[in-house]
Amino acid sequence: MTKFLLTRLRQSLITLILVSIVVFAGIRALPGDPALALAGEERSPEALAAIREAYGLNDNIVVQYGRFVGHALTGDLGTSSRTGLPVSEAIGQALPVTLELAALSLLLAVVVGIGAGVLAAVRRGKPEEWLANAVALVGLSIPTFWLGIVLVLGFAIAVPVFAASGYVPFGTDPLDNLRRMVLPSIVLGSGLAAVVMRQTRGAMLDSLSADYVRTARAKGLSRRAVVGGHALRNSLVTVVTVLGLQLGHLISGAVVTEQIFVLPGFGKLTIDAVFTRDYATLQAVVLCTSAAYILINLLVDVVYSVIDPRIRLGGAR
Repeated sequence: MTKFLLTRLRQSLITLILVSIVVFAGIRALPGDPALALAGEERSPEALAAIREAYGLNDNIVVQYGRFVGHALTGDLGTSSRTGLPVSEAIGQALPVTLELAALSLLLAVVVGIGAGVLAAVRRGKPEEWLANAVALVGLSIPTFWLGIVLVLGFAIAVPVFAASGYVPFGTDPLDNLRRMVLPSIVLGSGLAAVVMRQTRGAMLDSLSADYVRTARAKGLSRRAVVGGHALRNSLVTVVTVLGLQLGHLISGAVVTEQIFVLPGFGKLTIDAVFTRDYATLQAVVLCTSAAYILINLLVDVVYSVIDPRIRLGGAR
């Protein structure tokens, strides 16, 4: 297990280094001069020169990258050219919002998706399967922005059960926090729940027709033990794979959802940074998102090894 983890950690570290290079180079490949955006309408050559000097824009790109990495390793992600505040402070305020939204959406997707997928496989050819497939198709087909607007009109305006916008920290008022986070979580998690449902159903159908399941039934095990203890456990490898891949989309998809419900998360931070060419904030946000994606996939690999030890033994080589 230790060798397996060390191998995965080394691969993740190499990937993170490559990602940092791509992020740094990609941000600077954007058209336009950030000094012009910072100087505003009434810019003079002296002001532009001062801005370039202050933010190190005159240095060689290799020097800028080395300075960026060195500061990032100490937790210093630079200073926002838009607000003048440390980027790490802005990320520290926005990150809990996006993480809570992603966690609630993931919880919704896992509970609904796996439950509906198992039900559809066990009740194959019955109305339960048709209903689960229809709901999954709807979840995959409806655009996020449209679903968000419909939910706001229905459950925040016509029947004011939930709040339409804004954010209250969970520690300040847990009930008000949940009132504001339920609708965004449904919007963001509905598509993932549909994907998880389809993958769970397919994996469960394969498992239920396998020889080891027939053997378990022949030994007289109850239906619950066969489905939950044998078929579902082996199907989870496929489901975990899908969750690992989709979590990246979940974080990036939060940008649209946060704009709809006016949540001060990574979405607003990213869009503000793009429009003002705030290099420091933009590259820090992208780097943090990429690091989260790499970490999630590392955790998925660890979960793989727990579910199926053959993966751990093969992956350590």
